Amino acid sequence: MALQLNLLHEEILEQRQRQRDPLKIGMLVLAGCGAILFLYYAWNAYRTLEIKTRLSHVTADWKKIEPEVTKAQKRATELTNIINATRVLDDYIDNRFFWGPFLEKLSRCVPPNAQLTNLEGVVLDEDKGGGISVTIDGSTAAREPRSAAEDLRQMLLEQLGKTYFDVKVEFKTLEDMETVANVGGTNVPMSHFTLGITFNSSKSKPAATPAPTRAKKRSSDENS
Repeated sequence: MALQLNLLHEEILEQRQRQRDPLKIGMLVLAGCGAILFLYYAWNAYRTLEIKTRLSHVTADWKKIEPEVTKAQKRATELTNIINATRVLDDYIDNRFFWGPFLEKLSRCVPPNAQLTNLEGVVLDEDKGGGISVTIDGSTAAREPRSAAEDLRQMLLEQLGKTYFDVKVEFKTLEDMETVANVGGTNVPMSHFTLGITFNSSKSKPAATPAPTRAKKRSSDENS
């Protein structure tokens, strides 16, 4: 068996110890972490610069189109106001009340022995419940003038109920008169009455009720 002598044993041992030095290893690890952190922050800085560049482009584009956008918003507001006003007018037109058909029905209900002397009609405001309110003054001449006035009230209630809704026809006053009327050559007593009529022209109340309007009709000898 051959005998081998290692004359560099001490130098090799010192070299291995230097390679295993904890401080050196720590420095290498620290340098590696520093390199990684540098790359990480460099990448974030690059992304930040890229985002700022894109933001500057977007800001420049916005400055170019901002006047048009502002103009479009103002125009949209104007159109919205016009549409709302148009809807209000449409509701007013669709729900407005015509006095002509009502007066026609009224004229057909008045018998020959009755006379209307005053009529006043009002379109009520929404805060007052809406609908139509009519007050009629008149007189009847018959053997039973109160019964003739009641017949007129019943006729109005029946005929108006065919067209309108929530119809109410009530006497505010009904009293005998001292004067008499000559009907067919016969003197008969007379009575004076005041009728209050309320009704709605549609099932649903209008969205916007116009200001109260009045329709007055006065005649000393109106007959139907």
